[in-house]
Amino acid sequence: MFFVLFYADTTILSRVLNDTQTSLTLMMLEPFLKPGQLQGIDIIISPLYRIIITQACNGMIPILFYFAAIVAYPSRLWIKPLWMGAGYLIFTLVNVVRILIVVYFVEQKGGRDNFYLAHDIFGNALLMMVGLGLFILFIRSSGARPEAD
Repeated sequence: MFFVLFYADTTILSRVLNDTQTSLTLMMLEPFLKPGQLQGIDIIISPLYRIIITQACNGMIPILFYFAAIVAYPSRLWIKPLWMGAGYLIFTLVNVVRILIVVYFVEQKGGRDNFYLAHDIFGNALLMMVGLGLFILFIRSSGARPEAD
């Protein structure tokens, strides 16, 4: 449900949400990149290679998976928005770090050949560990009680 409503290009809400999240991600990346390295949605690595920050790179997929887990877990209703808000902020920051790691590895550690390692292995592992850690903390703080309120 979260994926179709908030991520898939099916509604005005999903388009606005993803465009806003992508813009926020780009704005947060810019101070850490070389001057002129960020051009629109492209991070210029070399004249022949760029990393394009699209909807798939804005961090919404792990955020929505995390939200779905929080919503599905039986706990007090009032605690869910708190953990969802905290998770959104943390995932957004970690996603920026993930992209910076990819840029660093592609620029410094072997060029384009390291994109897969940095993006698919390190980057995804980082997001999964953060999501799992957040969810474990949520479970511990929620007391695993059925929703009574």
